[in-house]
Amino acid sequence: MRKAVPLGHPDFGKAFPCRCTLEEDEEARRQRLQRFSNLRHYLGVTFQQLEAQERGSAYARALEEARSFAEGPEGFLVITGPSGSGKTSLAAAVANLCIERGILALFIGVADLLDHLRAAYRPEAETGYDQLLEQLRSVPLLVLDDLGGQQSTPWAEEKLFQLIDHRYSARLATVVTLAVPLSRLDPRLRTRLESPYRSRIVTLGDGLPEGLKQIDLLSAPLLRGLTFSRFDPSVVTRDGEEQRILKRTVGQARAYARDPKGFLVLVGRPGTGKTRLAAAIGHYWRQEGKAVLFLVVPDLLDYLRSTFDPRHHWPYDDTFEAVRAIPYLILDDLGQHSSTPWAQEKLFQLINYRYNYLLPTVFTTNLVAAALDPKVRVRLADPQVSTVLPMGYFDFWERGYQAKG
Repeated sequence: MRKAVPLGHPDFGKAFPCRCTLEEDEEARRQRLQRFSNLRHYLGVTFQQLEAQERGSAYARALEEARSFAEGPEGFLVITGPSGSGKTSLAAAVANLCIERGILALFIGVADLLDHLRAAYRPEAETGYDQLLEQLRSVPLLVLDDLGGQQSTPWAEEKLFQLIDHRYSARLATVVTLAVPLSRLDPRLRTRLESPYRSRIVTLGDGLPEGLKQIDLLSAPLLRGLTFSRFDPSVVTRDGEEQRILKRTVGQARAYARDPKGFLVLVGRPGTGKTRLAAAIGHYWRQEGKAVLFLVVPDLLDYLRSTFDPRHHWPYDDTFEAVRAIPYLILDDLGQHSSTPWAQEKLFQLINYRYNYLLPTVFTTNLVAAALDPKVRVRLADPQVSTVLPMGYFDFWERGYQAKG
């Protein structure tokens, strides 16, 4: 077609494609990009579609982070989370948005990628190994799905490192979804994927082993509804002076929950409300969207022992790291476990790590300081890190529960 412009206009007499032709060309280009992308099973996955799914505030934050990456793709986006949390869909939404904007993208599962590389060595292969590897290394956006789920061989580890290291150095946009915790990856890969300068890490769900969530007490029927507003000192004791102590303790515990720093130790004889008050703190954190675990110490140690079984889905190292590094932790009934050298060592490693990094941790115990492992005692009693709150007439430092008299 020709534009209706006056004689002398720069466009006078020139032929231009009509709007329908331009739209057809744009559609053809989009289809070509989609064919290359390997997204045939995820072409309908968009951010608008995912927004309609009610998955909680943590998922909404992850969605916004992924959308921000897709609008200006550079460096790495690493998506972690348990199976079924939506990692692959979120990665597909990133790729589809980039394709809509004309960016060439390739979506591939890591196990399939390695199979293709192996097949490319064959003489009859349509695409040779060097050509295929170059496509993977240089495509503007690469999505690697389920890293860590592949069979781990020295050859596979080497190829994956070569690919990821090249894209890391070139700052090429790369989305990685993880089938395993970051801690289980080859250390060379971890340094690239965890780089604070070139990598964004998005976590879907809490990333915790299912077994730990099963022994988490915050969802147990007795503790499920226990909040600060429902903590009633009169249910614990009829003694007026003891009720005043408990009210003061509740106020201090509420202040700690709002601004958690270091340790909080709730000390008292059985039945004084330690576990209930610790649960109120845990529910406050969880309502704030914090990642928190509420674990009974003997149950935690039993679970850790079970992870030594080679058939266990989450091996011991990953499980222990998940507990050690969780942002908010509540350990109930410290001192009620069997005091074996192994148990003492594991508890000290856990408590010492959180002590050094000032990670918010709540303990409940009915033991006086002198009865605890000396290495643990000095950390729980350190006034620079720890606040000790009595639940009734209780002297943590020397004499234990003191009857009124």
